[in-house]
Amino acid sequence: MSIDVAFLGLGTMGSRQAAVLSRHGFSVTVWNRTAAKAQDWVAQHGGRAAATPAQAARGADLVVSMVVDGSQVKEVLLGQEGAADGAEPGALFVDMSTIAPAEARSIDGSLRQRGFAFLDAPVSGSAGKAADGTLTIMVGGESVDTERARPALEAMGERLIHAGPVGHGQAIKLIHNAVAAVNLATVAQALVAGRRMGLDIDALVEVLRSGAANSTMLERKGDAMLAHDFDPLFKLDHMLKDLRYCLDEAAAATSPFPMASMACDLYTAASAQGLGERDFAAILESMEALADTRV
Repeated sequence: MSIDVAFLGLGTMGSRQAAVLSRHGFSVTVWNRTAAKAQDWVAQHGGRAAATPAQAARGADLVVSMVVDGSQVKEVLLGQEGAADGAEPGALFVDMSTIAPAEARSIDGSLRQRGFAFLDAPVSGSAGKAADGTLTIMVGGESVDTERARPALEAMGERLIHAGPVGHGQAIKLIHNAVAAVNLATVAQALVAGRRMGLDIDALVEVLRSGAANSTMLERKGDAMLAHDFDPLFKLDHMLKDLRYCLDEAAAATSPFPMASMACDLYTAASAQGLGERDFAAILESMEALADTRV
């Protein structure tokens, strides 16, 4: 049986996730704020382009959103001509953006009042993993709804983790991103310190990679940092948003998270230096500015 999917948001990740669904035989209708991007996507991958989220959701079994933040999710799902205005009762909404857990719970309540089900399902992985369908997906919501969404989620991800009730997928994703942000900022500081000490940076990186100091962030971003290649795979301002969300959740839980707080300050400074639209590995340039040196 064909599953009709409305996919809302065709950014770096969403365009690739929607393409994976199309390749797996799902009937995909796309919407994007920039209509030309939706038309280009259809020309390349098939399916249909809709003029509004409501039109995209009409007749859809599954409504997937992948946008920047909570305010955009609310707008495309619950705003005027939002997806909830077009979806049939019983449709399942799956938000794969990274937003605050409280926002996910609020959206869930609004949708359920209108007869819809909802999952928060943020993802971990690069644009390459989105294109390959090998993301890690953290799902918050009812188990029965997770099972309904499973075929589509398993097409987009190689690892599907049911995190608990609505909001828990987002909370786990935020902690994950905070740890990644701290790690990469530490790598950047190590590279700058090594340069200031007059070390052979290639030798430093080789030792870091071969010992206990190695990390996924060093493996994925180390070469790009050395080359100062910061074409955005995940924008620095998006990481900063996630750090702020994470710290808000930690504060609400009365849990200290000092390393994440320090990282938030560092990424805030980098954003203020004009690096927000570049990949978050550009934190290196902010660290270089502090030390008045270039790796």
